[in-house]
Amino acid sequence: MADRNPSHTRATTRPNQSFNANSFLRKLQTHTPNSAQVVGFMTLFISGSILLLLTGLTITATVLGLIFFTPLLIVSSPIWVPLGTVLFLTVAGFLSFCGFGVATVAGLSWMYRYFRGLHPPGSDRVDYARSRIYDTASHVKDYAREYGGYLQSKVKDAAPGA
Repeated sequence: MADRNPSHTRATTRPNQSFNANSFLRKLQTHTPNSAQVVGFMTLFISGSILLLLTGLTITATVLGLIFFTPLLIVSSPIWVPLGTVLFLTVAGFLSFCGFGVATVAGLSWMYRYFRGLHPPGSDRVDYARSRIYDTASHVKDYAREYGGYLQSKVKDAAPGA
């Protein structure tokens, strides 16, 4: 036995399985969620399941309702179409009336605050536009004074007897 060459001896090196298992368990324990995360996940899972169930029930009820009530709707459509049109026009007119009323009240309220000097939102734009209109009108007036005589003399030249 002493004659054996150490190169021929078989080295029996087994991987340290306990070390690998321990490192895996350590990694697993460091990434485990805390109780709040588990409760949050369970709440999310249960809520999602309930919503998925309700979605399925809604789709099923809709399809069954269409299957059972489509013949009734087709037979009674001469009543429903004019009634639906009148109802739609009535509701649209009422909502338009209410919308125009709200817009009118808002506009009058803004004008009241503007003329009282309370500076409502956007009043600076109105003041700027008013000053621009005044400046443009004064420029046009100056231009008309400057070139008004020129145009009058040209009109007399074109029609001397006029």
